[in-house]
Amino acid sequence: MNKTLLIFWPEGGNVEQATQLIAKAYNEIDIMPVTKVTGETLANYDRFIVGGSTLGAETWEGTHSDSPWNAFLSTVKNHDFSSKKVALFGLGDQVLWPANFVDGLGTLYSSFLAAKAQLIGKWPTEGYDFTDSLAVEGDHFVGLALDLDQQDELTEERIQAWVKQIKKEF
Repeated sequence: MNKTLLIFWPEGGNVEQATQLIAKAYNEIDIMPVTKVTGETLANYDRFIVGGSTLGAETWEGTHSDSPWNAFLSTVKNHDFSSKKVALFGLGDQVLWPANFVDGLGTLYSSFLAAKAQLIGKWPTEGYDFTDSLAVEGDHFVGLALDLDQQDELTEERIQAWVKQIKKEF
């Protein structure tokens, strides 16, 4: 099969902009907002790129039952990812939220790790200025960290390098 699906949320804004840049760099990839993903969708792909923002982090914690992430993460929890590879990306703002930079990326990582996914695409923390993040292991983020608010000029370069990296890891 070896098909790759790029899943993202929310639509519009910086997340969708980053999603489009990733899709362009990756080339042959399907794109789907998290609201359209079902268990059947997950069964039809071997490789996934999944990402979103940390802004509005309360939706990651399940406090809003209508959050699209809640339904998606429930679907992930009930799916066997042991034969699937997953790369993650997250958006955050290092200046406004330095103690929670790309925390949503960490939440995604934990969910896919629990589903036994083969997680790829770790990214160095060097070049970022934040105080804490749920998405850090050692000196790497668990996926690509992007800050389109404070470091937009680095976004395309980071995406190009990360996509090249994950294509090798896939």
